Order: sequence, then C-alpha cells, then structure tokens
Amino acid sequence: MSKSALAITAKKIAIPHQRVSWRDYYELTKPRVVMLLLLTALVGMCLATTSWVDPQILVAGMLGIGLLSSSAAVINHVVDHKIDSLMARTFNRPVAKGKISVQSALGFALVLAIIGFAALAVFVNMLTAWLTLLGLVGYAFIYTMYLKRATPQNIVIGGLAGAIPPLLGWTAVTGEIHAYALLLVLIVFTWTPPHFWALAIHREKDYAKAKIPMLPNTHGIEFTKTCIILYTVLMCLICVLPYLTGMSGGLYLAGSTVLNGYFLYMALKLKFKPEPGTAMETFRFSIIHLMVLFVVLLVDHYIPY
Repeated sequence: MSKSALAITAKKIAIPHQRVSWRDYYELTKPRVVMLLLLTALVGMCLATTSWVDPQILVAGMLGIGLLSSSAAVINHVVDHKIDSLMARTFNRPVAKGKISVQSALGFALVLAIIGFAALAVFVNMLTAWLTLLGLVGYAFIYTMYLKRATPQNIVIGGLAGAIPPLLGWTAVTGEIHAYALLLVLIVFTWTPPHFWALAIHREKDYAKAKIPMLPNTHGIEFTKTCIILYTVLMCLICVLPYLTGMSGGLYLAGSTVLNGYFLYMALKLKFKPEPGTAMETFRFSIIHLMVLFVVLLVDHYIPY
C-alpha cells in the first residue's frame, strides 16, 4: 500500500464518521424557541375572535408559522456556525459540530420555508404569509447576518422579528392588522432585551471570545444590569395596557401584576444583590414569565373576570 493510501486510511480511522439522525435536523429548528413563538401566535389567534378559531386556520396557521420560524432558526445555525463552535453554549450544535453540512442545512431550511409559506398562502391568507416571511428575513438575515455583529443594540432592534408571532396569529384569523395585535407585539418586544441580556451576562466571556458585540462586552455588566431594570419597568407598564384598553379583564391584570412584579424583583436582585447563578435564574424565569403571561391572556379571554 502506498504512503498516500496509508495516510488516507489513518485519517479515516482518526476521524470516525458521524451519523446524522432526524434529531440533528430537529435540533436545527430550535424547537423550544419555536414552541414559545407558536404559543404567542396561538394567543393572537384566539384573542382575534370572540368564538373558537376555525380549525383550518388554526392548523394551517400554526403549521405555516412554525415551519417558517423553524426555517429561520436553521439559517441562524448556518450563519452562526463558526461563532457557535467557539462558545460553550453552542459548540455542540449540528452544523457547528460538522454533523450536518452547510449545504444540507440550507436545503432543509428552503424546504421548510416553501412548505410553510404555501400553507399560509393557500389555507390562511396572503397577508399572514408575507408577514411571516418578513419575520424570517428579519431574524435570519437582518438580525443574524448584520445586526448581531454590528451593534450592541442588536437584540433591541432585531427583537421585532421575534415579537411578530402574535400579530401573525391575529392576521391569520382576521386578515387585517389591529391595534390590539400590535400591543401584543409590543409586550414581547419590550420583554426581549431583559430576557436576552440576562443570558448575555451569564455568557459574557463566550460572547467576548466569539467577538460578538453584546451589551455586557461593549458597555460593561453593571450598565447592562441597569438596562435590564429599565426595560423590565417599561415592560411592566406596557403589560398594563391590555387591561386599560379593554382588551383583557381583571384576571389578566392580577396575573400579569404578579408575574411582572417577580420579574422586576429578579432584575433588581441581579443589579444590587447578585449571586453566582442570578443571571441565569433571571433568564430562565423570563421564559416562564412570557409563557404564563400569554396563557393568562388566553384564560382571561375565554373566562372573563
């Protein structure tokens, strides 16, 4: 056997073949994030009508929004695969790890996007289809490719793409944009910075290593903690508006007050009496906060108090 053949054989032995499973492709879609987005979309659908949502709109709408959101997540994996490989939180992702090639991931994203857009266009309405596609472009391209690497305000500006699902749910049912739907978007929009900055504080060294200009790296951790408090206060004020505008009732007001009060407590604790795990604890609670807040909105809608 020639030396070159021996070298190739040795290389094959040294780097074992990594088998790709459906779970790897499933992971590319960021299922937990997409599920949270779909919850807010579902609430948008339900709040848009005084009766039950039409089954066709419900199924096709959730499918289309979910698939396009998943496509955006896959593109995010592809664009960020080099910086993902440098960060402890993300180095094991399928594209960053080399288990799925860039070409395969992009092909998967394209298929998801086509099916999702078609489902919305054919079975829901074109307004929802185009708005959902716009959300994909905003997250996968404008935020991931440009804003994330360009400014420490990346999550504030780019957060609008992640805040759009309640509007998509509303337009799926009504075919029009309403002020109430935009109010739901505003809640998620103001929730996003304190949610993500808490994680950025916890992973500050990772972002510095990957040279991503997150707020803790560019302006310092203490400044970021102050911004978390300010945005949390803003979010608390915005969350009162559904009650003040007559969109929701007393049950929502009571539930949101408790949730927002604890979120503000966590933000203040992070700033003034932090412990080693406070930033991550704040991040985790923020996810619970948004989930329960939208569930309370849903319950209040069907069980007026």
